[in-house]
Amino acid sequence: MTTKVFIDGQEGTTGLKIFEYLSQRRDIEVLRIDDAKRKDVEDRRKLINTSDITFLCLPDVVSRESASLVAPDNTNTVVIDASTAFRTQDDWAYGLPELTKAQRERMRMAKRIAVPGCHASAFVLSVQPLVAGGLVPADFDAHAYSITGYSGGGKKMIAEYEAGGDARLMSTRPYALGLTHKHLPEMAVRSGLKHAPIFTPIVGPFLKGLAVTTYFSPDQLARTARPQDVQDMLAEYYANELFVNVMPFDAETNLDAGFFDVQACNDTNRIDIFVFGNDERFVTVARLDNLGKGASGAAIQCMNLAIGADEETGLAR
Repeated sequence: MTTKVFIDGQEGTTGLKIFEYLSQRRDIEVLRIDDAKRKDVEDRRKLINTSDITFLCLPDVVSRESASLVAPDNTNTVVIDASTAFRTQDDWAYGLPELTKAQRERMRMAKRIAVPGCHASAFVLSVQPLVAGGLVPADFDAHAYSITGYSGGGKKMIAEYEAGGDARLMSTRPYALGLTHKHLPEMAVRSGLKHAPIFTPIVGPFLKGLAVTTYFSPDQLARTARPQDVQDMLAEYYANELFVNVMPFDAETNLDAGFFDVQACNDTNRIDIFVFGNDERFVTVARLDNLGKGASGAAIQCMNLAIGADEETGLAR
């Protein structure tokens, strides 16, 4: 028996990557919409309600419209949204099965799943266990930055970088310096913090790969702990997770001649979490593929749970 899948927004970066994942699977039938009718509400309504799974790879406003097209009596279709529209809503399951022990089961039962943002996934998975375990207080003033490949900017940014000829694109470029990045609400809500971090993302001259670094001082913690204790706490929390690797507290073996490789998780659905530092100050660093665990790979992981498939089907570790 095959699962019928519709991708609303099939021509965007995330939609194309989801289609690439699905095209390798024999248990999936992809329902395609004619290019000329991509914005036709009635055609989209029909395909959404015919599908077992609908992925929404759309801007927030259009995602809300598409979600509203599910018929009131349709109890079959599972909607998996990749926008920021529903990520902090309690009636949508947040698409991080590793978040808590109950999250995976909730996703198996949910009809509405919100795929996390790429920066948010890395931040939340590295901070939430520390908050849940009482080591980091909920009123912690978090400071973090992210460096990410240019594919996170979508088709227009990809085209700009791949066209070449612009020397400005050869250096890293901080952005969202108004400190109102769209991932901030979920970064606070899903990590258990009372307020969002001070967060600055940086785009680099490479296609994909992402690493979020969060800063800590021992006097900010709720109890005395060394960075090795933090690493132990994260390792215990994620001990049985397929896609989360907590690396040993050993900077030399985790680095490449002293440098950190942002792209080492590319082409996987894996996230690597590190703790670097000393007894005076330390950081967590969470690394993933922003098109994999940070977007389309996460969406496929959500789908696998929703349809009762093996969670890692079609995904690389």
